[in-house]
Amino acid sequence: MKILVADDDRNLRKVLTNELSYEGYEVDEADNGVKAADLVEKNEYDILLLDLNMPGLSGMDVLKKIKGLDIPTEVIILTAHATLSVAVDAMKLGAYDFLTKPFQTEELKAVIEKAYEKKNLLNENLILKSQIKRQSEAKSIITKSPVMVELLETVKKFAASDLAVLISGESGVGKELIARAIHDASKRTDGAFIPINCSAIPDTMLESELFGHERGAFTGAHIKKLGLLEIASHGTLFMDEIGDMNLQLQGKLLRAIETGSFFRVGGTKEIKVDVRFVSATNKDIKKEIEGGNFRNDLYYRVSTLTLHIPPLRERKEDIPLLAEYVIENNPSFKHKKIGKDALGILSEYSWPGNVRELQNVIQRALFLSKNNAIEPDDLPLDMTGGGRKASGRKLEEVEREHILRVFKDVNGQKRRAAEILGIDPKTLYRKLSMYGIKD
Repeated sequence: MKILVADDDRNLRKVLTNELSYEGYEVDEADNGVKAADLVEKNEYDILLLDLNMPGLSGMDVLKKIKGLDIPTEVIILTAHATLSVAVDAMKLGAYDFLTKPFQTEELKAVIEKAYEKKNLLNENLILKSQIKRQSEAKSIITKSPVMVELLETVKKFAASDLAVLISGESGVGKELIARAIHDASKRTDGAFIPINCSAIPDTMLESELFGHERGAFTGAHIKKLGLLEIASHGTLFMDEIGDMNLQLQGKLLRAIETGSFFRVGGTKEIKVDVRFVSATNKDIKKEIEGGNFRNDLYYRVSTLTLHIPPLRERKEDIPLLAEYVIENNPSFKHKKIGKDALGILSEYSWPGNVRELQNVIQRALFLSKNNAIEPDDLPLDMTGGGRKASGRKLEEVEREHILRVFKDVNGQKRRAAEILGIDPKTLYRKLSMYGIKD
């Protein structure tokens, strides 16, 4: 446990520091409110012992600042001049307790232990909520494909170790769901599962997201921020689209994986973590290495174990199951079914956006359908060929028409089109380029 003793009474501060250090606590000191606020922003403290009357900033001012910045520390107010109104005000601002000087050291230790228990309980509640969310999401791995059933068996085997896993597959196939399944079946299931999409965050921000930053590390860094590596300690960090990470950041990530430690942006203190790394990519990483876009040494660090998730078009037996699952999870439309002809069209379509696109198409059809069954007319025109059965047409042709129609419907907004199609924007840009659309 780490404690900050903030009091302008030097004798009391030294007594408390010595007593608490003797008990095995890690203790820092501050002799005024300004220094206390500064230390709390720069370091992580479990408990802050805060004198109410100090020069610079009062204890109440420091308390307001801490709670305003949402810094996770429990505050115990100390004062020689206690009044009921002041105590009430301090508790309203989020103080854990209020002690009147002089007090017995044993009394203080008891309050510290209770405050620490509260802090741990809050952390456990956050983890529990995260677990419940993960468990509900993990149930959505719906399949009867032999290839996917075998893959899920491999997931169970991989979960038994702490080795790094690299998951490959097209956008929308469910790479994050598989990563969550690995975490949930592992010994780290009580820890946090922290996902980050490396392609969705600008390079200038990605480093700060992963490693955190100190206050003043760059313009706009007004407070210290914990990185996702730190938050994921004792759990799993899932780095989606790791193939889009720039080379400089790849080097820093490699060091963190190799040593289990890193420095926050602008920091000088080495942070130790215990993290399992699971990564995913929709790129051919070996080609990226050959092109000088991905480090060979990092590839071997993140791909000790590998999994490949096949695209939806290669496991068409899953299409009816997934479509029914989407309907069942739309309470307003549970009474609806998928007609035979519509199901035939869905089964013949090539699904460039995979499961994500299927979900989007079914949700759209549920809103458009006027009967109790989804019919061909409820599906996008480019999937049905204007009402004709799609089975007599090439899948590439149906896909091209569907993508171009969506692109036209959103007035050429590529990111919006990619969102509707359920595919990565880079995948859409590549396909539009194939169709001769450059801008």
